[in-house]
Amino acid sequence: MTVQPADGLSPTAAFPDPSHDQWQSLVEGVLRKSGKEVAGSAAEEALSTTLEDGLTTRPLYTASDESPATGFPGFAPFTRGSRPEGNAAGGWDVRQRHALTDPARLNEALLGDLENGVTSLWLTVGGPAGVPVDGLARALEGVYLDLAPLALDAPADLDAAATELLRLYEERGVAGSEARGTLGADPLGHEARTGVEADFAPAVRWAQRCDAEYPGLRAISVDGLPYHEAGGSAGEELGLSLATGVACLRALTAAGMSVEAACGQLEFRYAATADQFLTIAKLRAARRLWARVAEASGAPAAGAQRQHAVTSPVMMTRRDPWVNMLRTTLATLGAGVGGADSVTVLPFDHALGLPDVFARRIARNTSTILMEESHLARVIDPAGGSWYVERLTDELAVAAWAFFQEIERAGGLPAALRSGMVAERLAATWAARSAKLARRKEPITGVSEFPMPGERPVEREPAPDAYAGAPGGLPRVRRDEAFEALRARSDAHLAATGSRPKVFVAALGPAAAHTARVSFAVNLFGAGGIEAVHDPVSVDADTAAGALAASGASVAVLCSSDALYAEQAEQVAGALKSAGASRVFLAGRPGEYADVDAYVFAGCDAVAVLTSVLDRMGVA
Repeated sequence: MTVQPADGLSPTAAFPDPSHDQWQSLVEGVLRKSGKEVAGSAAEEALSTTLEDGLTTRPLYTASDESPATGFPGFAPFTRGSRPEGNAAGGWDVRQRHALTDPARLNEALLGDLENGVTSLWLTVGGPAGVPVDGLARALEGVYLDLAPLALDAPADLDAAATELLRLYEERGVAGSEARGTLGADPLGHEARTGVEADFAPAVRWAQRCDAEYPGLRAISVDGLPYHEAGGSAGEELGLSLATGVACLRALTAAGMSVEAACGQLEFRYAATADQFLTIAKLRAARRLWARVAEASGAPAAGAQRQHAVTSPVMMTRRDPWVNMLRTTLATLGAGVGGADSVTVLPFDHALGLPDVFARRIARNTSTILMEESHLARVIDPAGGSWYVERLTDELAVAAWAFFQEIERAGGLPAALRSGMVAERLAATWAARSAKLARRKEPITGVSEFPMPGERPVEREPAPDAYAGAPGGLPRVRRDEAFEALRARSDAHLAATGSRPKVFVAALGPAAAHTARVSFAVNLFGAGGIEAVHDPVSVDADTAAGALAASGASVAVLCSSDALYAEQAEQVAGALKSAGASRVFLAGRPGEYADVDAYVFAGCDAVAVLTSVLDRMGVA
């Protein structure tokens, strides 16, 4: 639909409306200049990106890309938001996570956060990773419990933690109608993490009490993070969260609660990643899917999903952790635009241990800047109407619903977890993604791209693990794990010998001929903690042997243009081999050069290459 301005003047009136075919023709011309001969739809496919869950993002979306009606914010199917006003009134709830075990230290951290922008608290209570239940009162000294909602994570003893919290409400004169937050009961999430068979009885009991006495307190968390942290895709996380929610509804209604009351006891938790558009689409699709479940359960008006978004632990890196600030900013943007009710920004040093004061400050200020300075919350569903976002939301919802139905056919989530079906599915997804990470098709800035092997590591106090020693459960993965293992080998070599493993960069010809491939090689080997020695700037067959000896390296990589490779590569490679090089690489597509052992190029398996180099160097 074309909207004409009131004055009758259109800024595009003098220009003809281009057709899709015309656009494709122009794309063909651009691709042809880059050496790709494609025509018609193949040109568009060449610029498309394949995502997980069988999804593809195209370079162009138009009004012809239809998607189901999304309704209005606050109304079914709730795609555009669970509340009519969205987050426009006061922004989203800034929920800070805390896992300190000392009540006094925890209290100091809680008060500091609440005084500086945090609006709710997420506490681990009990067990080896949380504040002791009998220390909760000390930890919450000075906290106005009628103003600051609390979200509990009590994997060790839900009953004790919930009982103590309600006792504190009563002791401090907080009326049941004023209590806000969630008790965090998550029987299936606990089973997914530990392998211990879920017991719904405590969750049902607390849900019934909250429904009767604490209308603002939810008993159950439907947590998608165990599946995200096991390597699951966005669609799989959604499908599994739906299956969890349905299992909870069955348990609650079987105990006599109405569907409406049961839905009101659930809060859904999702991971927000640095792919902001996928995060936006995931949260919008989650609301639409849950609205469909509520409708099918006979309570369409109860389908407004309460969402808690957490910046992804999987994307957090241990090397160059400062980059995590940028990742979490993008993730928070996606969560806010996607309509999350509460957002937890994990501190940039989360993967290293307990965050320090500076890290917590940056985490909470991420939300503050996006809301107060960028005014992100002032628009309800700002992505709504985007042909790309609407189509991605629809396709993701369809993929997630298909997986949810597959789980239901397997007997529901409890049966799917115990049969190994979920573990196998997530493992296959992670294996495919790991291959992309190894080939740097999915780059990790500061780790697989632009690493800094000589950077001083950031050290933090170790964080206790609530699930350490669990008998089973799903694994927890990180995007950086393969490269982190390589870097750890380099660190051990540095500690043992005083220097890092080295590779000699044998650049041929002038800088204009070799700079691009030198940069590529330095980054590639740096991702494995291997120091690149590029001195002198350029070598030839007469100087290569001496330069290799001076570098102290036993492995070399040739870098230059294809034309100079044809003229000099074999002679220089031979000189390097004669001088003792155990392996000679060439930066470029595989060819037939004598004395060149292997080739490194964009898309090669970097992890395999770097592992083989460290093995050959004898780096344990």
